[in-house]
Amino acid sequence: MRSSAILAILLTLSYGMALGEEEYSFDLSEIEEKPLDVGGYLEFRPVLTELDENSALYKLKSYDRGRENTREEYNFTALFDGSYKKGATEFHAIVNTDLTKSYLGWSEKTTLYEGYMSLRPSSTFSFDIGKKTLKWGKGYAWNPAAFLDRPKDPEDPELAREGFVVISADYIKSFDGPLRTFSFTPVLMPVYDHINDDFGRINSLNFAGKIYLLLYDTDIDFMFLAGQSKANRYGMDFSRNVTSNFEIHGELAFIDGHERRFIDNNGTVFSKEYDATSYLLGLRYLTKSDTTYIFEYFHDATGYAASEMEDYFSFIGTGYDTYLASGDDSLLKKASNAAGGSYNRKNLMRDYLYLRVSQKEPFDILYFTPSLTGIYNINDKSFSFGPEFSYTGIKDLELRLKTTFLVGDSYTEFGEKLNNSRIEFRARYYF
Repeated sequence: MRSSAILAILLTLSYGMALGEEEYSFDLSEIEEKPLDVGGYLEFRPVLTELDENSALYKLKSYDRGRENTREEYNFTALFDGSYKKGATEFHAIVNTDLTKSYLGWSEKTTLYEGYMSLRPSSTFSFDIGKKTLKWGKGYAWNPAAFLDRPKDPEDPELAREGFVVISADYIKSFDGPLRTFSFTPVLMPVYDHINDDFGRINSLNFAGKIYLLLYDTDIDFMFLAGQSKANRYGMDFSRNVTSNFEIHGELAFIDGHERRFIDNNGTVFSKEYDATSYLLGLRYLTKSDTTYIFEYFHDATGYAASEMEDYFSFIGTGYDTYLASGDDSLLKKASNAAGGSYNRKNLMRDYLYLRVSQKEPFDILYFTPSLTGIYNINDKSFSFGPEFSYTGIKDLELRLKTTFLVGDSYTEFGEKLNNSRIEFRARYYF
């Protein structure tokens, strides 16, 4: 993280010095335009979690602690988003600081989400270097074709995310006819010690690209990733407004030789390599009464089968019983290490349904929006759902109350989560 920030700062300073040697003609529009733009928000977010003392993940993560029914957490966040533009050059940075008071005590983490320099010598070509979030894909809750982005949190997919250090370019061309727009985005991603080292195997330079078409009023992307850090992958997405208030979208991703590691109920670790095809289909519909529906189906071929998850949860139970009987926690530590990989993902199985319904200003209550979000695991029939209420009637202030409830039988994803329910309040001030 530190080296990524230093790289972005050095690139900014070095290019800024080069710009200082160039001559610029007098342009009134440049004087009128503000070159510096700074914004962001300050946030306070307390969280109360009701723990499930009988769940597998509670036993795994809290076996050496006293039994707890609830946990309190207090989060303070400051996000600063700034840009500086001079002629054809722009510098952009997003810095996020989280201060948290939890059952583990106080912790602080400052992360450079983005820090890059953009050059736009013409209306058809641009060049970026530094840390950037590319935001590939058309899905709302999941993006299987976002090969160079960190995964979204499906329970809060609009949260800002940390990017990666990349070198990218954009070429865009407009036409008359069925093909209205064409663009090509090549990307280089280095993966070395302290530079994108959490992306995949280190000591590799990866190459990716995206072709965008606006064809017959349909947005279409084709993308790929090649290199040694991850298995080669190819994908596409689309989005089309069928009517002014009805949109459909989808994504398709193919991974060549994906490797999945899993553990059986005896603690034996296996590895399986196969070609994986994942896809997503979704829609967004806005009614005349300002009700918004977002619905998606996601098939993740890299996820675990229900039987594989049952084995994992069963092994945790065996390790917990061994710990209670003898104090030996070696099996639990083995299960915990296995969870450090794919078992640690937000949604780690194969087939999901997502539904979000929000109603703007019901009963003529100005600035008030209630919503309901649900995620259903088709494979084991467990699910989560949560009502949410937001209010924006005070200038630059957003207030949100959000609850989440998890429902599922034993050996199911949501039935074996750490908690049964969760409630959080968010007060976010924008500046």
